[in-house]
Amino acid sequence: MSTVLVLSGGGSLGAVQVGMLAGLAEAGVAFDVVIGTSVGAINAAWIAGDPGLAGVERLAGVWRGLRRADIFPSSPWWGLLAASGRRSGLVSQHRLRSLLDEHVRFERIEDATTPLHVVAVDAQSGQSTLLSTGSAVDAVLASAAIPGVFAPVAIGDRWFIDGGVVDNCSISHAVGLGADTVWVLPAGYPCAVPALPTTATGMALHGLTLLVHQRLAPDLERYRDQVDLRVVPSLCPLSVSPADFSRADELIDSARTSTRTWLARGCPPEVATAMLPHPHAGGSITRQPVADS
Repeated sequence: MSTVLVLSGGGSLGAVQVGMLAGLAEAGVAFDVVIGTSVGAINAAWIAGDPGLAGVERLAGVWRGLRRADIFPSSPWWGLLAASGRRSGLVSQHRLRSLLDEHVRFERIEDATTPLHVVAVDAQSGQSTLLSTGSAVDAVLASAAIPGVFAPVAIGDRWFIDGGVVDNCSISHAVGLGADTVWVLPAGYPCAVPALPTTATGMALHGLTLLVHQRLAPDLERYRDQVDLRVVPSLCPLSVSPADFSRADELIDSARTSTRTWLARGCPPEVATAMLPHPHAGGSITRQPVADS
């Protein structure tokens, strides 16, 4: 029997996944395969190389020390080059590459302690692609290359962008790998947010996090009879911007407690169906009247 862990994207809300992972590790939940997308690919690369509760605790320590500039360094010069068409991303990935070089414990994906797969999108064909061999750091950078924020990443003769653009919560890839049980750790908004981000990077990340649950609903419907799906509930309400790294400690602790409670209740599957994007008092779709011109 194959148990696959699926980690979605969500920017700084990847800290929520760390709390979920801690709760699962405390309960003795182990995985045969790990699949990650965007920030989920970053967490997946860590867990694949340093599995178990001790590894999660070390990952939590890294997250608690992160600041926005560690991922999205501000550079007026770089921004000017992007605005003039000489760069295809507003932000350089050099800080993120340095972070990955420091913490990823294996050079090639196939050398991970736990089998690892990283989801990215072929920027030319638009196909969701499972990266399973080659440079681990390059694959993670490709999976996290948010369009417009980071430049596409070249792997071989192809260019790749953030996997969340097409498939942010890759249950389909887990099923394709022959999974019997799939644990899904979404890092995003399971309910309406009280206010929108105020920066361009924040809005780009916000849009991608919304994809987590928009895609999750049809995937749950499609695959629930094929595999044992266990979707760990995210935090709601959640007012943290996916570009705000200052509240990682709070997110980790809250998600850890929430996951413990959910596990103690026997992992009720109905919780997953309540995780769709919706206003707190309404359904998943709302209609706003348009004023006459």
